[in-house]
Amino acid sequence: MRYPACEKLEIIRLVENSHLPVRRMLDKIGIPRATFYRWYDLYRCGGPEALEDGRPGPDRAWNRIPEEVRRRLVDLALEEPDLSPRELAVRFTDTEKYFVSETSAYRLLKAHDLIASPAYIVIKAAKEFQDKTTAPNQLWQTDFTYLKVIGWGWLYLSTVLDDFSRYIIAWKLCTTMRSEDVTATLELALKASGCDRAQVATPAVERQRTELHRRRLGKMAQGSGHRP
Repeated sequence: MRYPACEKLEIIRLVENSHLPVRRMLDKIGIPRATFYRWYDLYRCGGPEALEDGRPGPDRAWNRIPEEVRRRLVDLALEEPDLSPRELAVRFTDTEKYFVSETSAYRLLKAHDLIASPAYIVIKAAKEFQDKTTAPNQLWQTDFTYLKVIGWGWLYLSTVLDDFSRYIIAWKLCTTMRSEDVTATLELALKASGCDRAQVATPAVERQRTELHRRRLGKMAQGSGHRP
């Protein structure tokens, strides 16, 4: 079965936002993993428009966004750096009363070097860590497990696992998944292990977000005549 680009994009978002593991979610919606990751690689490299089948035709002049609208869209992206291309397109359409598609927003941000790659959270798991641990307390892993209580709602089990021993050092049952919950669980793990501190590694997605903020602030400074 051939899926149009819009359905491929919706499937990608469905998997990204699901609390289920990627494999289980793909099994539920009937998408082969090889097919999904092929779409996902295209999406990461070229954005939503890369999901189109075949080569795109030549641009049509009647479909080109006017320069003034393009400028206002870039200004909005600079003012709201946390918005994804999809959110930016929706916000612009609502506030400016001028329809802009997600693909157009992505293409414009890419042209102005305001996006490093599509926002994504799905990660292909490696078979093993590149830097293996050789003793306990060299590397800990944090995780949340979703627990649905029938007739009540959701609880979240926050755990800290030692990578070397595979032993759960500490756990905490939470009603939310906030950073404070993770911090509280880490404090329990520090007390249980006898360690005095833990160095938290910054996820790749957060590093990318920081770099994107730096780029956008730099462009805003250039536009105002100041150096960042």
